[in-house]
Amino acid sequence: RCVEAFYIYFRADRVEDPYVSITKKRQMPKDGYSEEIEKEVGQAEGKLRTHRSAFSRASVIQAFLGSAPQLTLQLYICILQQEVTVARSIFMVLSLLSIVYGALRCNILAIKIKYDDYDIHVKPAAYLCIFMWRSFEIATRVTVLVLFGSVLRIWVFLIVLLNFLGFFFYPWILFWLSRSPFPENIEKELSRVGTTIVLCLLTFLYAGINMFCWSAAQVELNDPDLISKSQNWYRMTVYYILRLIENAFLLLMWYIYRTDFYLYVCAPMLFLQLLIGYCMGIFFMLVFYQFCHPCKKLFSSSITEALLSCFKILYFICQHHKSTLLTGKVAMKSSENTDEARGSSKTIDSQNRSTHQSVSSNA
Repeated sequence: RCVEAFYIYFRADRVEDPYVSITKKRQMPKDGYSEEIEKEVGQAEGKLRTHRSAFSRASVIQAFLGSAPQLTLQLYICILQQEVTVARSIFMVLSLLSIVYGALRCNILAIKIKYDDYDIHVKPAAYLCIFMWRSFEIATRVTVLVLFGSVLRIWVFLIVLLNFLGFFFYPWILFWLSRSPFPENIEKELSRVGTTIVLCLLTFLYAGINMFCWSAAQVELNDPDLISKSQNWYRMTVYYILRLIENAFLLLMWYIYRTDFYLYVCAPMLFLQLLIGYCMGIFFMLVFYQFCHPCKKLFSSSITEALLSCFKILYFICQHHKSTLLTGKVAMKSSENTDEARGSSKTIDSQNRSTHQSVSSNA
């Protein structure tokens, strides 16, 4: 495939394409208006675009099913051996760059699929924000899992299994709840069993990505393109809040059960640095979606508005919970006061009866 792509690329300008297709793309809205542009696409350029899309998908698969487990294993071996060799450090850096590149390609691929009708130009500032966002997010996530696994080896398998199964079955649960028909138009030559295997492999990759970072391409099995076209800010907000809480919990467990091996490591400082590193990844994500996203003019609402609405919902939930607790306490106090009043009235009645009996006996 690579040789074929290079062959097509070097012969693209020498041989004239006998067949030319016309594509229509819309420009980004300017002052509320959007123009439609027609562009001729030759046969060689179309094949190169197909190869480029295939390479992007292959880089995502290689990054999260190959480099991510490799980086986790190498870092775990370094901690157990208490030694970081030059060769191993080089391999870990290359693995991290491979994962970050795969996540970056996943972001760009998701943007192009969601906004296929528009002519998209990604600026260098957007690439830089995505690179910083994914670097902080993936590096801190892998470090947290390795530190937790170094002190609680059995429990880390349970954490990984729950995460993986949760993200694997999540698209299928949404698909079953939507009661949509089974997708049959993925590939004409595939049977129903083959289509099911392809969808399972797709959700397997989706779960592998979400194990380490947020998947920009959200799988939606009832969509013809199998990717959600809507920008769901609330799902992203809930993901990062839960992931931050999970990382903090895993670091806390590591801090409590850490062994003598970590005597020469400033554990509170490392704890704080990892949490700050993950928050830095979230910060660069917010910068990207707020200022550097190539299609930010098409958003119905910004991510800051979504965050504010989510925080308002959490605030109202907390306030409602507090009000229910206060009403419960008031009801308990009132019931206790009524019981005390009844008890005091009973004691007064008994005292009155005893005094009456004593008076009558004296008489």
